[in-house]
Amino acid sequence: MGRLQRRLAAFAAARGWEPYHTPKNLAVALSVEASELVEIFQWLTPEQSARIMGEPESAHRVADEVADVLAYLLQFCEVLGVDVLDALAAKIERNELRFPVPGPSAPGRHSSE
Repeated sequence: MGRLQRRLAAFAAARGWEPYHTPKNLAVALSVEASELVEIFQWLTPEQSARIMGEPESAHRVADEVADVLAYLLQFCEVLGVDVLDALAAKIERNELRFPVPGPSAPGRHSSE
């Protein structure tokens, strides 16, 4: 992940884009790219959306937008000093505590008794 962040930073530096890569601007760009990903799926049925990667042109668009979202997220984290993998691991741990696996007597679960 760090290698990709350094590559993105070098790409931006070579073009003199660092002054524009503020946390606010990167957050906005991330939102725009995420919206472009959503736009691809906007009017698809759940079944169509599940098959989208089987269509080469659509699969290419999805992959490009995923790459854009990840690139801006990594740049955002780099600028703010957030370790994206540590942040994700901590969030998963909090969610595991917040949303424990239901026990045998929980609604929707069947007991073996």
